[in-house]
Amino acid sequence: MTESTVNLDLFTAAKQLADSEIELIKVIENSSKCQRTATNMFTNAKKTKKSGKSKNVRPSAALLAAKQEAAKRQLLSERSNSTFVPDIYQRAIDGYKTMRKETGLVFDRSMAEHSCLWDPNYPECPARFTRVLQRCEELGLVQRCKFIEPRRATENELLSKHSQKQIDILKATDGSMDSENLELLSSKYDCVYIHPSTYSLSLLAVGSTINLVESICKGEIQNGMAIIRPPGHHAMKSEYCGYCFFNNVALAAEKALSSGLANRILIVDWDVHHGQATQQMFYNDPRVVYFSIHRYEHGEFWPNLRESDFHYVGEDLGEGYNFNIPLNKTGMTNADYIAIFQQVLLPMAYEFQPDLIIVSAGYDAALGCPEGEMLITPACYSHLLSLLLSLANGKVAVVLEGGYCLKSLAESAALTLRTLLGDPCPVLQTLELPSLSIRDTILNAIYAHKPYWKCYQYQDTYSINSVAHNKEEIANRHVVMVTYKGSEVKLEKYETRNCYPVQSKETLEAVEKQLNELIQLTNLRKTPHKVCIVYDEKMQRHCNISDSSHPEKPSRISSIYKNHEEHDLLQRCHLLQGRSATVEELSLVHSMDYIDDIKRTSTVKLKELQKQASDYNSVFLHPETWSSACLSTGSLLQVVDAVLNGECQSGVAIVRPPGHHAEIDIACGFCIFNNVAVAAMYAVQFHHVKRVLIVDWDVHHGNGTQSIFEEDPRILYISVHRYDNGSFFPNSKLANYTNVGLNAGEGFNVNIPWNKKGMGDAEYIAAFQQVVMPIAYQFNPELVLVSAGFDACIGDTLGGCLVSPELYGHLTHWLSSLANGRIILSLEGGYNINSISHAMTMCTKALLGDPLPMLDPNLIPCTSAINSINNVLKTHKKFWSNLQYGMSLPKERLLPKLKTIPNKLEEQGRNADKLKQTESKIALEVIESEKLDLNLAIDKNCLNLVTDEEISKLTCEVENIKIKNLHAMKSEAVETRRNPELKQSETKNLDVSQSVQKCVNETNQPRGSQQGNSNIREDRDDEGAASSQRETRSTTLSEYLSDNLQALTTGEMFAVVPLQDCPHLFTVNEVPSGGIDVNSPCAECTSTAENWICLQCYTVHCARSVNQHAMQHAEEYEHPITLSFSDISVWCYGCESYIDNPRLYAARNAAHQSKFNEALPWTYSESNSNTP
Repeated sequence: MTESTVNLDLFTAAKQLADSEIELIKVIENSSKCQRTATNMFTNAKKTKKSGKSKNVRPSAALLAAKQEAAKRQLLSERSNSTFVPDIYQRAIDGYKTMRKETGLVFDRSMAEHSCLWDPNYPECPARFTRVLQRCEELGLVQRCKFIEPRRATENELLSKHSQKQIDILKATDGSMDSENLELLSSKYDCVYIHPSTYSLSLLAVGSTINLVESICKGEIQNGMAIIRPPGHHAMKSEYCGYCFFNNVALAAEKALSSGLANRILIVDWDVHHGQATQQMFYNDPRVVYFSIHRYEHGEFWPNLRESDFHYVGEDLGEGYNFNIPLNKTGMTNADYIAIFQQVLLPMAYEFQPDLIIVSAGYDAALGCPEGEMLITPACYSHLLSLLLSLANGKVAVVLEGGYCLKSLAESAALTLRTLLGDPCPVLQTLELPSLSIRDTILNAIYAHKPYWKCYQYQDTYSINSVAHNKEEIANRHVVMVTYKGSEVKLEKYETRNCYPVQSKETLEAVEKQLNELIQLTNLRKTPHKVCIVYDEKMQRHCNISDSSHPEKPSRISSIYKNHEEHDLLQRCHLLQGRSATVEELSLVHSMDYIDDIKRTSTVKLKELQKQASDYNSVFLHPETWSSACLSTGSLLQVVDAVLNGECQSGVAIVRPPGHHAEIDIACGFCIFNNVAVAAMYAVQFHHVKRVLIVDWDVHHGNGTQSIFEEDPRILYISVHRYDNGSFFPNSKLANYTNVGLNAGEGFNVNIPWNKKGMGDAEYIAAFQQVVMPIAYQFNPELVLVSAGFDACIGDTLGGCLVSPELYGHLTHWLSSLANGRIILSLEGGYNINSISHAMTMCTKALLGDPLPMLDPNLIPCTSAINSINNVLKTHKKFWSNLQYGMSLPKERLLPKLKTIPNKLEEQGRNADKLKQTESKIALEVIESEKLDLNLAIDKNCLNLVTDEEISKLTCEVENIKIKNLHAMKSEAVETRRNPELKQSETKNLDVSQSVQKCVNETNQPRGSQQGNSNIREDRDDEGAASSQRETRSTTLSEYLSDNLQALTTGEMFAVVPLQDCPHLFTVNEVPSGGIDVNSPCAECTSTAENWICLQCYTVHCARSVNQHAMQHAEEYEHPITLSFSDISVWCYGCESYIDNPRLYAARNAAHQSKFNEALPWTYSESNSNTP
């Protein structure tokens, strides 16, 4: 890049910045004229995370003044030529400075001393420690690590999370040889034994973990593993529990936070038991996300706590930062765990962007463990860890927790350490179908966390009040349930012997055989070279003679190669010599006639070349085109040979001309021969590879690659590209998501089409997490080829997208976990020299295992991208079972209000004789802003079997409401409907009564009748009072409930209470002079099935159940309030609630007149008729 170019770019950027600041001042001055304020349109007041401000929010005067002053200072600064213009490549440039460091390992062989003196068969035994170390040494892993010095934790460090009493009790046992007293003390705690060395070794475990984490945070090592015991994640503030005494991970996390070494920590706990103590310690702390995957079985599995369920999401500032993924059946497989990571963990982690990750690595979910009874293979843990290594600049600490099958424990832990060292993930066996149980758990977790995280946007919503129209719609509705079948009993004394599961001899032999087979089949070979690169400057000879400014220019490849050289990557890679592809190799995908046509270009005159080129779409030809194109394809085949022959783990081909537009018999879009397609067939034909994955992230659809393989199930082609509804090159409808392949290849062609420009990191992350990686893992390729075009990168004017160079490194890392790390990138498009140079270099660094730059937090994909992804998911779910999570979730908040989690189990009630309770709640009564005093417990599977107890309970609740109503009727609040100011008043029940009375649908009335509409006429509560509009006496709430006990109990009826007030009412504009026509079609799709009209711009759009255009309109234009043509109800997308306010009467009346040819009765009292 020349100095003049740099100056020009800086000048242009500075001018753009100045223009934007001037515009900012204008916006600020205009906003000062606004008369009303409003909360952010799409932010719920209860959320702890805040999104961007609505266009109509009026800032405070002080804020306006500050912004104006800042803008003026900025303009003055620009005039003085001291403007700082941020470099769009700065993060990538900074990333060049970071190379992979060593992996740390901490352990102390004295940790084998801790054992149970009175029960030699106790599962938490010294062999757990020694067998793990032994297997790591057998695989040569220990000597490859940097040894971290173990140490004892100080008492001050312990006190950050534990009580002095807890420390003192254990300290008093140090060195004691009184076995009887040690057992007696141990019996006071759940699943604990105390040894004379327990105190000192617990200190050593904590201190060693802290040392490891500090070494990572200070940059002394890249990542690391603590092979330690006793474990820690069950150790609470004031109680030992579950083999744990001090909480190693929690203490290390707290030390990192308090010392300023980390600001955002992600703790991933994959131990099969819930780490309730870690959860408790960070339950209200937004600096820590705790994510636990554990066996639960609705509370029947240890530690049998309600707080282990999915709806315990944190509290206070930490609300939304606690994730529980409860496993409600045994036998969970690799597919189930990977789905949890793909659907729940990774989307959140990329939004959260932690700067440190700590894994509570228990291996009791591994195959053969008697406590977990799960089926996770040792190799799967490599994949779970690999998916995390692209985060937090690679700062990941793995800390040993549980695991009680010695063979699977040792193998799993060793493969985890191997992954930390940068070795490729072993190929998994073909994934089984994810279980229905895990589908329900994942959807429950997404539902519980959707209010707090913006990444969970790929499930439609439905109202629990709406009626499903067909079996498919019913089957697609996920019912959110909180079910507890456990018993939170606190015993005075616990068993200390024979208190654990014991496997039979036959089971042990079967497990041993299965694990030996897995170990034998797992490929742990290391290649001599991690990455190979091919480049040949002779490929630059192909150029456009008549247009030197053509974007596909020779300097594309030379600049990429030079950038690799400048940042010392070439010396870390194995350099290959390029070669020309043979005619036989080219004919693997191209016709002989076409090959001959291209070959003749080397001998014809320039004029004839230009004529031949004009027969193709966007192609130029040169006398050196044939040789350059053959060299481009052949060089890529060199890389294929190097990788598949085991010389190199992965490869990068810096080649041109590109290839993915070239079809069997025609050139297209700067492409001559389809390099990647030839490479895929070459791998199949000559290396006998059975499954090849091609991922094409070039901004243009690879029409050539698709056409070549559309009937071939051996090749899975996935393309992420700009489509713009068919108007973006190559301008073909075949690039849409509806094209899934033909015949045997049906389902093996996946198009993810973007329908607008400007797609960036958020959209590509979403596409990969939701579509690419789930399908790729199920396909289980033996080779991954990437059509690596970088024209979606920021700065590329041809692509018009905003993907950062560093994101390409993240995408590469994700794909490298497949196929035993055998991944090859081949250059396709990309026409900004700086962008492609940085982007491809980031990919090479990812393949070398260098830590990747952190991305911006809180990235949110745009609505258009979400729609495209959802279309792909709906289209391909019949081909790929990994895409089964697109069910509809209730839009109402149905989760029960939780009590504060106790800090220790000893605070729970002691009652050894307490009977086992079963609770299954469909929490219909606990919608946050609509809570009724009907706390029913109804089993989802027994809705039609209402017990006498349930009826009795409901009857009592109705009587209570009657009594409350009699008292409340004496209050002036009888005249008002429920609003936020009255939520805490003594007249709450009366207000709810009025609201429910007004809004219950009279289900027996014909649809469309006046009585059946959502704004049922309301009477004053004073008996005898009547208005001219009243036709019949209203039923009181208590009478209505009494008459409908059965319907309420069986769940056939549900009352929705609209908000009386709404902060977005000011957006409602006057009804147009022409009125409202309820027969108007949707502006986008012309549907008339179920439409809503925006009350701000009065345009008509279809419902969620049709094509979601009303919701899309609200999100894109920030027009929150909309009116239904079906029932004249009004919905606010900002509040996510129905609303009813006099301000809406004009619009509702206009719609009512259009629908029923008569005016809508006025049903508002004088006290609220002046509501703004």
